[in-house]
Amino acid sequence: MENENNELRSDIYLLISTLCRGAPERELLDFLSSLEIESGINQMTSAWQGLAAAANVAEVSALEDEYQDLFIGIGKGEVIPFASWHLTGSLMDKPLAALRHDLGHLGLEREESVKEPEDHISAVCEVLANLIDQQKESEAKAFFNQHLSPWYSDLCRQIENAPSAQFYPSVAALMQAFSMWSR
Repeated sequence: MENENNELRSDIYLLISTLCRGAPERELLDFLSSLEIESGINQMTSAWQGLAAAANVAEVSALEDEYQDLFIGIGKGEVIPFASWHLTGSLMDKPLAALRHDLGHLGLEREESVKEPEDHISAVCEVLANLIDQQKESEAKAFFNQHLSPWYSDLCRQIENAPSAQFYPSVAALMQAFSMWSR
């Protein structure tokens, strides 16, 4: 059961990473809309149902526009997916330096092909998935508490309240529910 739970946690971190790194493609939307979700009334079940429903009606071209408006924009998107911004109000600040330091201790570094800083939500979620996959629970918990927990709820609220958000509020709802469930 513990291994199944960890595998699910890792998969959800990777899903969040994928959805926050770029607009989902048709295959991912089809997968999400076909999920068999247990019935029940809890925040996690509701979040999965909402994401599946949103994926079912989403159009790839509209999601590309939404992603552009939310995360990239002209000059700046409506949502800032970087820890430094949420914690200090500016990019490339002390939280990024602390994250890079901790990544170095974990033996991890940014791949050359990746352009955004390591404090992007996608990168942080990928690290957490990696630590869980390696069964490094204490490191994953410490990493979450240090590098994601302090700004995660703010990011989710920013996504939920973004004027251009149509599909992504369902992603933010899953992110929030997952944060509560995975503690």
